Amino acid sequence: MNGVTGRMGYRQHLVRSILALREQGGLDLGDGTVLWPEPILVGRREHALKALAEQHGLDPANISTDVDAVLADPTVEIYFDAQVTSAREEAIKKAIAAGKHIYTEKPTATGLDGALELARLAAAAGIKHGVVQDKLFLPGLLKLKRLIDGGFFGRILSIRGEFGYWVFEGDWQTAQRPSWNYRAEDGGGIVVDMFPHWEYVLHELFGRVKSVQALTATHIPQRWDENDKPYDATADDAAYGVFELEGGAIAQINSSWAVRVNRDELVEFQVDGTEGSAVAGLRNCRVQHRSATPKPVWNPDIPATEVFRDQWQEVPDNAEFDNGFKAQWELFLRHVYADAPYHWDLLAGARGVQLAELGLRSSAEGRRLDVPEVSL
Repeated sequence: MNGVTGRMGYRQHLVRSILALREQGGLDLGDGTVLWPEPILVGRREHALKALAEQHGLDPANISTDVDAVLADPTVEIYFDAQVTSAREEAIKKAIAAGKHIYTEKPTATGLDGALELARLAAAAGIKHGVVQDKLFLPGLLKLKRLIDGGFFGRILSIRGEFGYWVFEGDWQTAQRPSWNYRAEDGGGIVVDMFPHWEYVLHELFGRVKSVQALTATHIPQRWDENDKPYDATADDAAYGVFELEGGAIAQINSSWAVRVNRDELVEFQVDGTEGSAVAGLRNCRVQHRSATPKPVWNPDIPATEVFRDQWQEVPDNAEFDNGFKAQWELFLRHVYADAPYHWDLLAGARGVQLAELGLRSSAEGRRLDVPEVSL
């Protein structure tokens, strides 16, 4: 597990996924086999790795600052990467060459050519490979998929997404995100970070993205880093995108680290169809069917006579939802050891890199761009 001292690598992948699997007694495959994941913590700061191992009762021998030595160990079967994006591509190449199965955070590379090369190398090596696509496992989106699969919407017309929150500049309040996120030279930027998410959410739920038109901005041009030093923000901190989907639906998604939240959750998607609409967030989902749709009348001269939010109905859980990162880890481990189906692979990851690359180009050129299908 390379990059476990970072925010996502530690919280979601180590603690809430791998260690959570161990706390539940391992992963039961249902045939009498129980998988017991044994993490080897890899990173640049040995003292931080030692502290993590001690904190969680892990074998202190299972930490390393030498990724090459770990990859040379024949007992290591899976390589997981949660490093900064700029370091990921070369590390995954080494892991593929060492014959390890690959599971990685996204984006898989800094450009489409590199992302496709990883997918081709993995296919040639005959290894199993997967890319984290955690939003698909959020309770709110699982409920939304249930509605889609049940035909609730009729013909889907549009999807409107709002994502983001105010990330403090770092001078008078500590920033919630690392400073490299705001430096393009270090692989930062909200398009690189979020467009791969939007690609797989749209692709899996509504249809392949056929075209993109985006406008990016760096609303906060100066921030303060982890050492309280000012630096120039060279990466985009907001992006406003329009995506044309196969089947005719149009998606509009705003992504921003410079917006104050006036919605129920940090991300929300409103889906409108001929038969009904839904608003889905991280955990909740509300619906309004055609038969229960009110008939508002535009009259700016009087106060609103209806409370529109009260006219929507909550979608029940009807199931227990586990942590999304852990759920996908379980699927990948089953894929590796029991050959269970799994399609969120490095080629799927390359589609996300492609959409980010085209989104940035669309903004730079001021025009809508087609999104060609990618293949090996």
